[in-house]
Amino acid sequence: MRFASLGSGSSGNSLLVEASATRILLDCGFGLREVVQRILRLGLQPEQISGILVTHEHDDHAGGVFRLANKYRIPVWLTHGTFTMSQRYLPSQCEFRVNIIDSHEAFNVGDLHVQPFPVPHDAREPVQYVLSDGQRRLGVLTDTGTSTPYIESMLNRCDGLVLECNHDLEMLMSGPYSWPLKKRVSSRLGHLDNQTSAGLLSRLDNSRLKHLLAAHLSEQNNFPHLVKTALSTVLNCEAEWIGIADQGQGFDWRQL
Repeated sequence: MRFASLGSGSSGNSLLVEASATRILLDCGFGLREVVQRILRLGLQPEQISGILVTHEHDDHAGGVFRLANKYRIPVWLTHGTFTMSQRYLPSQCEFRVNIIDSHEAFNVGDLHVQPFPVPHDAREPVQYVLSDGQRRLGVLTDTGTSTPYIESMLNRCDGLVLECNHDLEMLMSGPYSWPLKKRVSSRLGHLDNQTSAGLLSRLDNSRLKHLLAAHLSEQNNFPHLVKTALSTVLNCEAEWIGIADQGQGFDWRQL
């Protein structure tokens, strides 16, 4: 089982997870030409994608999902609330299957077992996911303003973790954003800051953790070295062991 990021940030997000012959794309916030180029960069063809999971309806996560799905006839999984709020993206004629999921009910896509879980975010019915091949677990948590005991129970004992570190709170509050936007980003329905993510990480059972990748970093309100310091302090590891999913390159394949 392995995973890679096509890119992560406010301009687009997408994560690729592979187990045996199954390849799942988690979100697609890029245009069709751009996402195809990024898939090719990872050594795959878009025709090899088995399915697309969607976390929520915001443009940087769902904006390119249905165009990619329609062109290559890739099935899509998403909650009813996300589907309802994503109608503007749907093509006039759909050449792919839409699967409505329950935010608490696990399902299988080929060789991957998928466990969605609800998160607090300013969307209709947002979820994040834990994916497993039966032996290894990859947890993904972005686009939530706060942690919950349920979220943390989902992310315990993961072999790989992609964790949002959107902003440094001091940088956000002293930065160029308008006050309403600062309030939205820092609210319990917004995005995780570095210290909140570090606190969440400190409460997890990380005994199996082989890869930790920080994601969804703000270009205006964060720096990679701040993220690495916050997370490495919790894990008592070298700062350079912490990976960063950046906007332009994401990160290359990581083997679990």
